[in-house]
Amino acid sequence: MHTGNALITTPVTADLLRGALEVERTENGLLPHRLPAWARAQFPDPQLAMAEAQPSGVRVAFRTRATAVELYTLPTKRIYAGAPPRPEGVYDLVVDGRLSGQASVPGGATVTVDLATGATERRPGPVGTLRFAGLPGGTEAKDVEIWLPHNETTELIALRTDAPVEPAPAGDRRVWLHHGSSISHGSNADSPTATWPALAASRGGVDLVNLGFSGGALLDPFTARVLRDTPADLVSIKIGINVVNADLMRLRAFTPAVHGFLDTVREGHPTAPLLVIAPILCPIHEDTPGPGAFDLAALESGHVSFRATGDPAERAAGKLTLTVIREELSRIVQQRAADDPNLHYLDGRELYGAADSAELPLPDRLHPDAATHRLIGERFAGLAFSAVGAFAGPGA
Repeated sequence: MHTGNALITTPVTADLLRGALEVERTENGLLPHRLPAWARAQFPDPQLAMAEAQPSGVRVAFRTRATAVELYTLPTKRIYAGAPPRPEGVYDLVVDGRLSGQASVPGGATVTVDLATGATERRPGPVGTLRFAGLPGGTEAKDVEIWLPHNETTELIALRTDAPVEPAPAGDRRVWLHHGSSISHGSNADSPTATWPALAASRGGVDLVNLGFSGGALLDPFTARVLRDTPADLVSIKIGINVVNADLMRLRAFTPAVHGFLDTVREGHPTAPLLVIAPILCPIHEDTPGPGAFDLAALESGHVSFRATGDPAERAAGKLTLTVIREELSRIVQQRAADDPNLHYLDGRELYGAADSAELPLPDRLHPDAATHRLIGERFAGLAFSAVGAFAGPGA
């Protein structure tokens, strides 16, 4: 329908979304999910529920001749009591493959989290408007993507434009399906196109489906089945840091869990390039097991930091550290690759290692900053998408 200011209102539907695996119809609009409902129901963990509903890698994608675009959304912003305020979620406008604008939506609902106790308090808020004007005109339609904030749950209400829109065509780019932890999710990245997977996907010329879940890369069988059932040409799995900082399992359980996870993924992607990525360097957990914990002294001084609380001596009893996990992942991939020539291994320290830690230390001792996301994304693209990389293109 046409509104009073001559903008056309288009309801946001699933065919306008890329990077989401399921959409939920809410009382307000459409909520993108990165895990389907059946998977979410198998273990209704609040942390995972928050992470999978934050639309990292999800974008509204359409073709249009419009020069003005508005998106009505209801964001849910998280406030951590005692910690510095989090920046507003950023929406990235990409026109014909180029970043062309950035903006935020004020207001919205809030969830306040007490980091010391884990208690939460939710407060409702109003719908907001995202507006981009001055897009290139002309008679030819252009491809427009609005990348949703990677760290802010976002309900989509409507799209308004000054020319008709149609869903973006599927195109012929390969689809890269990636699973990982908060680093893959995009913690501390500047914007949704600046997470390391989004940067790597752009450089590699592929379409990203990002199943990076903050705190949620735990070798869950339901996640393996989701990866199995999601269409993709390229698959990567980044394993390690969450298993350690959750103190989830010992070596006896870890090795069969990795095999089972890979077996399940291979049921749906029997010959696709499959890249297992070991953890980047994280000094607090290199040789010290979990569980990880918030540094309460740091919180009292107004900033977020993490610490490892395990005993290094417990490695002898099978407790996991990043060093142990890298050694075991390398061994597992080498063993399986004898019968699976499309299975590959990447040591995460090739993406961020000791020299990088000295120059660009992890600000909270666990997550990279924006500059390090760029570094990791560029290095991953150079390694994986090169002519000799695991994700080398056809004819490379």
